[in-house]
Amino acid sequence: MGSTDRKNKKNIADFIVDHNRIIAVIVVVLVVVSLFISTFVGINYDLTTYLPESAPSKLAIEKMRDTFGYPGTGRLMLKDVTIYEAKDYKDRIEKLEGVDQVVWCDLTNSIYTSSEFIDYDEISDYYKDGYAVMDVTFKEGDTSKRTHEAIDEIEEIVGDSGYIVGMAPTNKSTEETVEKEMAMVLSISVVLLFIILLLTTTAYFEPVIFLTVIGAAVALNKGTNIVMGNISYITNNIMVVIQMATSMDYSIFLLDCYERERESGLEKVPALKAGLMSTIRTVLASSLTTFFGFVVLVLMEFKIGIDLGVVMSKSIICSLLMVIFFMPALLLMFSDVIDRTKHRDLFPDFTLLAKTVQKVSPYVLAIVLVLAPGLCITQSMNDFKYGPDATSTGDRMEIYQQTQEINDRFGRSNLIVAIFPDEGSVKEKELVDDLESRSYVKKVMGMSAYLPEGMYEEILPRSLTEMFHKDGYTRLLIYTRTKPESEAGYRYSDEIQSVIKSYYGEENTYIAGNTPTTQDMQRILNKDYTKVNTMAIICIFLVVAISFRSPIIPVAAMIPIMAAIYLNMVFPYLAGKELIFIAYAVVSCVQLGSTIDYAILSIDNYAHVRKTEPDKKKAAIEMTRITVPSMLTSGGILTVCGYVVFFISTSPAIREVGHLIGRGAIFSVFFVTALMPSILQLIDRFIVTDYRTRRAERIGRIQNRARHRREKLKKLVEHRHSGAEVPQRETDENKQGEEESGNE
Repeated sequence: MGSTDRKNKKNIADFIVDHNRIIAVIVVVLVVVSLFISTFVGINYDLTTYLPESAPSKLAIEKMRDTFGYPGTGRLMLKDVTIYEAKDYKDRIEKLEGVDQVVWCDLTNSIYTSSEFIDYDEISDYYKDGYAVMDVTFKEGDTSKRTHEAIDEIEEIVGDSGYIVGMAPTNKSTEETVEKEMAMVLSISVVLLFIILLLTTTAYFEPVIFLTVIGAAVALNKGTNIVMGNISYITNNIMVVIQMATSMDYSIFLLDCYERERESGLEKVPALKAGLMSTIRTVLASSLTTFFGFVVLVLMEFKIGIDLGVVMSKSIICSLLMVIFFMPALLLMFSDVIDRTKHRDLFPDFTLLAKTVQKVSPYVLAIVLVLAPGLCITQSMNDFKYGPDATSTGDRMEIYQQTQEINDRFGRSNLIVAIFPDEGSVKEKELVDDLESRSYVKKVMGMSAYLPEGMYEEILPRSLTEMFHKDGYTRLLIYTRTKPESEAGYRYSDEIQSVIKSYYGEENTYIAGNTPTTQDMQRILNKDYTKVNTMAIICIFLVVAISFRSPIIPVAAMIPIMAAIYLNMVFPYLAGKELIFIAYAVVSCVQLGSTIDYAILSIDNYAHVRKTEPDKKKAAIEMTRITVPSMLTSGGILTVCGYVVFFISTSPAIREVGHLIGRGAIFSVFFVTALMPSILQLIDRFIVTDYRTRRAERIGRIQNRARHRREKLKKLVEHRHSGAEVPQRETDENKQGEEESGNE
């Protein structure tokens, strides 16, 4: 079985190297085609589309979209205007093609009399001190192109006299800024990665090879996203840096294997074939942990998990394909350039660090074991944000500052949309009066707001009546004075739903809006986190257990990584900051899948050293010395990519992912370096009997028995020549030895 496997790998390596030019041409064509196709992959900025079909808010959104259309929303504030100027702005904006309606005080209060007769206290929610605020609903959704065009027209009308905020303007702002920011993120990341690779390689041209290979893999991944139709803006803007950070090691490993074979005396082609054989075996095993760390995300009920899981696990496959098929051609093509640009090793010797770590490792392990329960509990006590407001509006965005100014001046305005059966205007008016009597309700917009009391709606134009009554359903726009994602917001949303159902029953009653959507996201994501993280741990445990043929080794590998993950998530709690839950759930899997390799590498190196080093302590020191450079390279790349995203992006969800990945990589490198020496010495007997050394020990036993048998046979011959009788026990032992040797 083993020889067949090696033969297959040799055949694959021979084929790839022998046909490297043809393969290179095919790869270049695929990259060009992928880059072209990637322009047709849609980018989705509406996270509500990822709610499962059974979620109440998703059912409400679909019902609203089918019957009335799903309106985008905005909030407009005008500065230094008279009440009559504000009315003029309102009328002009309401005539715009993409605008559904503008809610202001003129619907229920007369502003056509002299200003001396206007009760300004009564309209203070909409106009005071020369400032006017209006709630705008659009005919199409927050992410619609038509809505964004209407926002541009509104901004053109109001000019410097005001600004518009809310979900629709925020989505528009996010679309416009994210692409520019991520282009900058990618450019800076590439420059910093080039510098890191210069420090960790031995030729100035080697980083060019690495970046070319990973660039081809990124292009292939982006192009194959066409099978998804569209991907979320979060996925689109983190996949490139995560792919570069998690897959660069594969290229480095192939180059190391190739150069090691050349140093042993082989020519370029045989050396590359031998190096590629070794790479295929090792990289395939190594990539499985990262792959499963990503792919388990598809199990999330919130469907952005499918989006993230497919794209990021696919990135591992694309990177593997490019390293195995494309990089050999580049190495042969540019081997002379690599040789000419050789430089001395810029990494220092880590012997002193290794000896220091050996001394402190037991104390660090003891501290971690004592603190582990507390870390585990504390990291789950974070304050989380779930909804669209949290993921798309951050304090570094201008629109966030504008929103705060409006809220400070006029209070909050949170839209909840209700749809229920049309059972007559009398019953509807009773419901509206009931809702408006509640202190947290700012305004209720329905047919009654436009229809004078005692009049029939037939006197109104159809274009107006169909805004509220259509296909047997009624729509109400309910504006509350609450923050969309808050305990009060949740409580009042539930109360509004309960009130409406008391009038119209459970069936065919739908509640949509930012708050109901966020409530569903919170309920779903909390379950998703537990499920996905449990599956990630199980999958990675099984991969490592199968690789090492031991249930103990994966436990040892996970101890430092889980400690790093918990500490990473404790920091926001200690700092009193809120975490975006999507980022929290995703990064836990990413950090586990990406950095478990550091622990596996430590175990691998320790097992290798122990073959020739009988002293566990010395073996642990040597393991640290040879492992730290690789960890610093991989961890440094992951840290740099994460923090570049964090410092440049203004999107809260994307920034949070970058911050957690960057900080998590630092903690993972630290804990693996500090804990593994002690852990490995504690489980030493499981490692030295690991499958990598069993064969050597088996051979040693065979050789010992063979030597023992030869000695016995020699004695037997001597006895026969001397004519003495051979003891029966020795004859039996010889037979037993021969049988055991045959079994071995």
